[in-house]
Amino acid sequence: MSTPSLLAIGLGNPGAEYEDTRHNVGHQVIDALSGRLDISLQHESDALVGWGRYADQKIGLAVPLTYMNRSGDAVAGLRDYYDLPVDRLLVIVDDLHLPVGTIRLRPSGSSGGHNGLTHVAQRLGTTEFSRLRIGIGDDFPDGRQSDYVLSPFTDEQQPAAQSALEDAQEAVLTAAREDLGAAMNQFN
Repeated sequence: MSTPSLLAIGLGNPGAEYEDTRHNVGHQVIDALSGRLDISLQHESDALVGWGRYADQKIGLAVPLTYMNRSGDAVAGLRDYYDLPVDRLLVIVDDLHLPVGTIRLRPSGSSGGHNGLTHVAQRLGTTEFSRLRIGIGDDFPDGRQSDYVLSPFTDEQQPAAQSALEDAQEAVLTAAREDLGAAMNQFN
């Protein structure tokens, strides 16, 4: 296999009960891109994975079948199976610290308290992997974070959330077509 320009990996939780939750925005971006690019996702190890072409570049899309807190197992497994350099991975996650409707791309960094990113960094052995954070806001009472992330966006949040999901798709495509720097310049 020739080295892809990018393997975009959308984190989330498996199962229909989590499908439309804030915590699964990573999965939602990959689902939308797979339809848009006509890339079929097939079961491969601990993930659903598909490969295709976009703007003369090879691009991969993946969603781990592990729960969010164990996402690193699937991400590291994909990296190892496809023998990918870490700089070809783009991990897509929700972020409580960003307002709904906001996205942020970074080439590396801390987990920011996100358990999925923490596990990915542990399993990859580095924090030097790209990540695309999608803001889900933090409008929840003390002690209710879990309920909040595992719930759908409210009707009021829906337009901004949809806009962020569309921007996230475009950011992934820009990173694949050009590079992460170009995507950061356009979408951050």
